[in-house]
Amino acid sequence: MRLERVTQRGLGQLAALGASLCLNAGAAAQAAPTAYKIVTASERGTYIQIGRDLARLVAPRADIDLAVLPSAGSAENVQRLRHEEGVKLAMVQSDVYQAFLDEAAAGNAQAQTLITPLRVVMPLYNEEIYFIVRADSPLQWVHEIKGKRINAGPLKSGTALSTTTLYRRMFGEAIEPERELHMTNEEALKSLVTSNDIDVVVAVAGQPFKLLVDMTPEARRYIRLLKLDPQAPASKAALEVYFPATIRSSNYPNLLPEDIQGLAVKAFLVTYNYQNPDTTGRLARFAHTLCRARDTLREQGHPKWKEVSFGLPALGRGWSYYRPTSRELQACDNPAAAAAAASAPAKVVKPAKCTPQQFALGLCG
Repeated sequence: MRLERVTQRGLGQLAALGASLCLNAGAAAQAAPTAYKIVTASERGTYIQIGRDLARLVAPRADIDLAVLPSAGSAENVQRLRHEEGVKLAMVQSDVYQAFLDEAAAGNAQAQTLITPLRVVMPLYNEEIYFIVRADSPLQWVHEIKGKRINAGPLKSGTALSTTTLYRRMFGEAIEPERELHMTNEEALKSLVTSNDIDVVVAVAGQPFKLLVDMTPEARRYIRLLKLDPQAPASKAALEVYFPATIRSSNYPNLLPEDIQGLAVKAFLVTYNYQNPDTTGRLARFAHTLCRARDTLREQGHPKWKEVSFGLPALGRGWSYYRPTSRELQACDNPAAAAAAASAPAKVVKPAKCTPQQFALGLCG
């Protein structure tokens, strides 16, 4: 009898222990963060650092495990946000987003399919555009790059789209195909100083741009940056779409003896128009946490966070905010911030041929 009681007591204890383990496992599973992804840009760019700040300082408080993925840039990010499983957020340049909208409005069905369901979470900051030449180059000004051999950045990257869009805006024509190259920044800079195949390397990144920050004082012997003359006709044309910027020598003491005038493009945090309650709830919580973490981001994150306004300005025609996140962010600093701008869908007409811009956007197969 004693043995039976001991056995029954032991079985009861094991059963209780098993039930406890099951409950604990269930609670752990319920508390486990949801895995999301954000697509950014190159490993040495600003976008990926901003993404890492979000993953480190914001996402955990919203019960999100945010994986930060490198990419070729904005145009690729639009594609991956639409088609890659788990990608819920993307960093996109304003001119890339606008280029997709323009293509959709012009009747490009593929562009319309890609861009119509996308929504803006919030505008972030300006990204400077760098025009890099050899130290002994005769070029001094941005408006002198017409007809030169230009590295526009990898295909489907935001840099490539910005370069081609900016060139057309400045000079009223596309870069000649034989004078347009598509290497990474690192590959292009190496070619710039070791060969005679490139005249200008264009890079787009927020200050401080790590690739230039990491250069030693010896770099001045090999490369320098072109300056913007705001009074040049080509520069005035560029400033109708892009933003004036000051590239500060304090960010690049080994390269710049003084501040120079330049151009910039706006960076946006973008998502999809999700309707699933679980996803909308988590993204709304992410936005709420993002607002609450603004001081932490400015203190511990990339210096560009100091330029971010957490209010939501009015967007251009065709742009829309994501409502679940905009409600949280509008309450953050400015409850009277403008709501998303609505627009009617564009009529779809198949374009006659593939233009350079469509090619840069990845809309040409």
